[in-house]
Amino acid sequence: MTDTDITTTAGADWAAWQKSWDRQQEWYMPDREERFRIMLDMVEALVGPAPRVLDLACGTGSITARLLARFPEAISTGVDLDPALLAIAEGTFADDERVSFVTADLKDPDWPAKLPYDSYDAVLTATALHWLHREPLAALYGQVAELVRDGGVFLNADHMIDDSTPRINEAERALRHARMDQAKADGALDWAEWWQVAAQDPVLAEPTAQRFAIYGEHADGDMPAPEWHARVLREKGFGEARAVWCSPSDTLLLALK
Repeated sequence: MTDTDITTTAGADWAAWQKSWDRQQEWYMPDREERFRIMLDMVEALVGPAPRVLDLACGTGSITARLLARFPEAISTGVDLDPALLAIAEGTFADDERVSFVTADLKDPDWPAKLPYDSYDAVLTATALHWLHREPLAALYGQVAELVRDGGVFLNADHMIDDSTPRINEAERALRHARMDQAKADGALDWAEWWQVAAQDPVLAEPTAQRFAIYGEHADGDMPAPEWHARVLREKGFGEARAVWCSPSDTLLLALK
């Protein structure tokens, strides 16, 4: 089955859409699974193997899928605004009572009121919050601090760029993009191409159109250094915050309430 053939007569093949999304994301982040592994290691170390988790900006539910595969007694709430990615997530987990999804805009100050729980053991997010600029991201961190129980954790794996090392950054970027160009030549889909496939699918065409009406074309917000994230999280109410994993361009930052 190919990325352009993931709809059956009964509807969408959600497992195939998940695999297609994973391949597209791995084109940008070959170490994606490693960051998920470390994220769940830290969840287990700090809150145990049966956590109540908020999958923040959950997309297709990539974190939730790995969470439940590793911790069958976990509970997950996914929150996102993207109709197409939520359609894939909801289709994937339709029969799983451990999972619920909430449609909400994280820039809306009242979004936490839509959640089914007042507090969580862990709030997890990956490669999603870089579309926010510093001010709304700091405000979001304050809301996250209120949702995480005492002793609970927040983990954010995302692009975090240290502008004090421009030559290192440029060398890393050049190598990464050369490898991406080779992978694309071998058939990998990039972000824009993946969405073109989704727009042509009879099940996802309408939610994809809705998605672009909400967001427009993909645009990044800010990507401050890990030190900024750690400082702001401490200012917003976390007791400790630091990086627990990094690649040359990305960081997994953990904050402990």
